[in-house]
Amino acid sequence: MNEKILIIEDNDDIRESTAELLEFSGYVVSRASNGQKGVELAFQHRPDLILCDIMMPELDGYGVLHLLSKTPGTDTIPFIFLTAKAERLDLNKGMEMGADDYLTKPFDETELLKAIEGRLDKARKIKTFM
Repeated sequence: MNEKILIIEDNDDIRESTAELLEFSGYVVSRASNGQKGVELAFQHRPDLILCDIMMPELDGYGVLHLLSKTPGTDTIPFIFLTAKAERLDLNKGMEMGADDYLTKPFDETELLKAIEGRLDKARKIKTFM
């Protein structure tokens, strides 16, 4: 089974290049151009992992994480922030809210794929024990 990844990113170039990399790596990718659309897609399709920008129009990444973490069914989906916000304060806020990882832009493709695989491995192990 190919795992499903949802990318929530308002920058077209970053969203499309990341999607291309993930599809090339064998993942099924959904795309959302803002937080509101991302939440709707997450509720509809229940991805196996979510990559999300923080600074976006309509609903920022913190809002996306907050909504999904309060909803049964999306509350256990691994969540990785992809952001230009590199301050320790931002990192701490994201992790305190329940993000599983935090990668700063520009990120290395290998770093991204390792982070995704690590979070998916952990999620698989948790499902095995449930």
